[in-house]
Amino acid sequence: MRDKRLNTQKLLLTKWTAVKPVAKQKHFLVSRVIQPELPTDPIERVEIEAVFSKAVQVIAWRELQDDNVWQQGWV
Repeated sequence: MRDKRLNTQKLLLTKWTAVKPVAKQKHFLVSRVIQPELPTDPIERVEIEAVFSKAVQVIAWRELQDDNVWQQGWV
C-alpha cells in the first residue's frame, strides 16, 4: 500500500476508480464525508456514489488508501 496523504477535510467530491469493478461500476465520487457523533472524534467513514448508476455505499475512508482496491482520479 502506497502512502497516500489523504486529508479527510478535502475528500468531499474527490474522484476514485475501483481497481476491480463490480457490476460495471468503476468510477466513484465521494459524495459525503460522514461526521462523527462527537465533533472531537476523527472522521472514519465516507459515502461514495457510483457515477454511472448513482448507487451509494458507505466505506471507511482509509480504504481509499489501498492501491489494490482504489486509484485516485478517474482512470
